[in-house]
Amino acid sequence: CVAPVLDWAEAPEHPHLRARNVFVAPDGVTQPAPAPRFSVTPTGVRRPPPSPGEHTDEVLAEAAGVEADRIAALRAAGVIA
Repeated sequence: CVAPVLDWAEAPEHPHLRARNVFVAPDGVTQPAPAPRFSVTPTGVRRPPPSPGEHTDEVLAEAAGVEADRIAALRAAGVIA
């Protein structure tokens, strides 16, 4: 069996994927639905995905250990937005 390769605009509109509720659109932002899906413990999307750069400072500080003054310098230099 050969299946089509769908781009991001086509995939949510495909009849099979639509019937299986593969995509959701909380707050108008289309994204894949949580997987796997459980019959007894349903999942759900509580909020839309973050905007690009929304958590940059937190990730640099908490995950990479970058100091606040270095983050500010990177932002001022246009390295991060």
